[in-house]
Amino acid sequence: MNEKIKRISVIGGSGNGKTTLANNLGEVLKLPVYHLDGMNYSENWEEIDKEKRDKIILEKVNEDKWVIDGTYNSTLKQRLEKSDLVIYLDYSSFAQIKGILRRFIKTHGKERPEIPGCKEKMSLEFFFWVWNWRKNKRDKVIETIRQIDKNKVLIFKKRKHLNKWYFDKFKKNIFY
Repeated sequence: MNEKIKRISVIGGSGNGKTTLANNLGEVLKLPVYHLDGMNYSENWEEIDKEKRDKIILEKVNEDKWVIDGTYNSTLKQRLEKSDLVIYLDYSSFAQIKGILRRFIKTHGKERPEIPGCKEKMSLEFFFWVWNWRKNKRDKVIETIRQIDKNKVLIFKKRKHLNKWYFDKFKKNIFY
């Protein structure tokens, strides 16, 4: 991968594999990884004040090297502008639901490493939020992406296409 790529944003809806991709990119490229959910929640899924959260996010964005995963709209434009590479996982609602259910089954009741003090859980409210993400959030993400240099944006519509790209770059699979 290009040595000039030192800031990577991984964005998309819940259940798309943003965290897995960010962690893998951080490992192979030796970049620090920041998860926006980890900046948004304290223990037991208590939300942090949004102004405080956004300040923390923008401090990280101003660092020289990073992989940041998450699609919080309040700082999305600043993150994408600062990024050398933007990876947008634009999967179907069905794929997102499949992803959150797979994660729930695999890690139910276990603490999520990227969100210290928060155990994996599922609620009907979250399920429907994910199901409606494309309808409610996607247009804003696309609009923001259109405002930055298109040459630094990769959009994947399917997990298998991301896996092929990742394998071609790093000679290993990200999703099995």
